[in-house]
Amino acid sequence: MCLGAALISPARAVDLRAIRLWAGPDGTRVVLDLSGSTRHSMQVLKDPDRVVVDVEGSRLGSHSHTNPAATGVVKKVRMARRSSGELRIVLDLGRPVQAKSFLAAPNKRYGYRLVIDLGVQAGTDAPAAAAPAVMAAAAAAGAATPIKVEHAPPQARDLVIAVDAGHGGEDPGAIGKNGTCEKDVVLAIARELAQQINAEPGMKAVLTRNGDYFVPLRDRMRRARAQQADLFVSIHADSIGDRRVDGSSVYILSQRGATDEASRWLAEGQNASDLIGGVSLDDKDDVLASVLLDLSQSASLRASQIAAERVLHQLNRVGEVRKPQVQQARFMVLKSPDIPSMLVETAYISNPQEEMRLRGQAHRAKLAAAIHQGVHDYFYANPPAGTRISQLATAAARPAISAVDDPG
Repeated sequence: MCLGAALISPARAVDLRAIRLWAGPDGTRVVLDLSGSTRHSMQVLKDPDRVVVDVEGSRLGSHSHTNPAATGVVKKVRMARRSSGELRIVLDLGRPVQAKSFLAAPNKRYGYRLVIDLGVQAGTDAPAAAAPAVMAAAAAAGAATPIKVEHAPPQARDLVIAVDAGHGGEDPGAIGKNGTCEKDVVLAIARELAQQINAEPGMKAVLTRNGDYFVPLRDRMRRARAQQADLFVSIHADSIGDRRVDGSSVYILSQRGATDEASRWLAEGQNASDLIGGVSLDDKDDVLASVLLDLSQSASLRASQIAAERVLHQLNRVGEVRKPQVQQARFMVLKSPDIPSMLVETAYISNPQEEMRLRGQAHRAKLAAAIHQGVHDYFYANPPAGTRISQLATAAARPAISAVDDPG
């Protein structure tokens, strides 16, 4: 399977500089770091299961690392130069996969990359030795197949809070002066936040990722929606050229971002698996679908604003707040039309002092506690009907009966 004519054949050999592998609950990503653009072809073969990639006009670079260790579904990586001038890379697999590939253009951190995603085929079983770890990660991160949320009884269900650790895997996010990766500290904060949420009666946390692997932005939204989340909180650590800048900030989706997403939903004619507030749009006429989507988005944005204000207030009690008001932006992960969503920039990892604080477990716990308290305050002030929080909030607001008033 070729990428097509969009990629021109290189005039000179392209070096393979490194191979990186990342495993997640949905499959394994293989990244080939290249010195330039080139064409490639890919075959998925069986008996035994393997993926064969031929990279045109490529060779092993002088700085190439040795073959990487087995990771995820990849048992072994083999490479050889063919007489035709192609570099052949064979990925020996432990199970059948669905494979796709694409060439990524250079960015600020990497050069050209040939990315190969190896997704788990439906109906195949993981090797017995890997099953416990794979299943644990999948349960925590929301695996590809929808997982039914084990709520409390319908008359008093738990609230579900989706906690999203930004970046991951090949995407380190921002990197501090001392080498601290954003992907690592935000995962630690996300895990701490999830633990605190799970310790509170009436609340349950689900992590969009629970390890060092990359989850595409729309998949993060889908995982939250598959888990019937009541709130989506994405955790990040900001970066800027001026290393003196510090403090936290909280974002919600801008109105322009909401409009763009609404147009996409209506244009693509979302199917019955994509619901807004439990209502499918696929059997509605265009006008009714547009009205329902607008109502859902408006309610979600209002709730996002109020919840974000509560979180920002609590962060201000932990340390410096860079922006004292909730900000608006067109972040992809905030675009779910029926889940109130916020993105929390916990600190500026580009600031050396904040970078050191982020490396400390105690400070990360304080940040998580502030976010948790803001979420708690929001839901106790705005408890959804039919939840345990609604019952607990009502009980807390009910005045105690004094001995004089007690009719017994």
